[in-house]
Amino acid sequence: MTSGGNVTLQCDSGQGFDSESGNPSLLNQQGPMVASGQSLTLQCRSDVGYDRFALSKEGDGITAALHSSPGPVLQPQAGLSQAHFPLGTVSSSHGGRYRCYGGYNLSSEWSAPSDPLDILVAGWLPDRPSLSVQPGARVASGVNVTLLCQSRRRRDTFLLSKEGAADPPLHLRSEHRAQQYQAEFSMSPVTSAQGGTYRCYSSRSSSPFLLSLPSEPLELLVSDYTVENLIRIGVAGLILVVLGVLLFDARNDTKRALHAARM
Repeated sequence: MTSGGNVTLQCDSGQGFDSESGNPSLLNQQGPMVASGQSLTLQCRSDVGYDRFALSKEGDGITAALHSSPGPVLQPQAGLSQAHFPLGTVSSSHGGRYRCYGGYNLSSEWSAPSDPLDILVAGWLPDRPSLSVQPGARVASGVNVTLLCQSRRRRDTFLLSKEGAADPPLHLRSEHRAQQYQAEFSMSPVTSAQGGTYRCYSSRSSSPFLLSLPSEPLELLVSDYTVENLIRIGVAGLILVVLGVLLFDARNDTKRALHAARM
């Protein structure tokens, strides 16, 4: 989330264009979080050979929100098409819900809209919430884990994001406890797939797409009980084999000693 980077949103479609199907899917390879000062470019792509693309932002009204691609539609391969929507430097106005459309020059119609994609502008609110974990940052799979996001400032919602995850961040309404606003994100029971680096953010209900600064990163390490148990069983079995061999040799040595004494 450092300033000066580039953020690219990608819109893909695997459907043909007609009135009932062909709606693209809207993806963001860098995740839904952007920071003030970044350069924001939206990229619409499709494996349908559209001649034009449009981008809409919820709340502007569908007619005003349809912005055709400012440059030529690229055809990197047969049947593929893409266009870029440079939106400039990220500010509060970029936060919102976006959709992507495809169309043909000979038709006045657009494809069905993509699923909505929320663009969240981090760092707009000055506070930085704290993130902690119970029972600890290193746990075994199957344990109940809770990530606690807290802020002393009044906030309506907390968001939890995992580094590198394609899924949107989790949202929870805040609760006021012990002079803190907080939300508890439960993982019950936790799995090894949930290990990773987490950050939390806060927001107000009046501007849900404008977030606080991120918390300090928290790395959750989840060890797999099954693997650990297999290792323990293997080590225990090896020890038993070694003890058995030693005992067998000791018995044979005793028998040989008694036989030699009788001679």
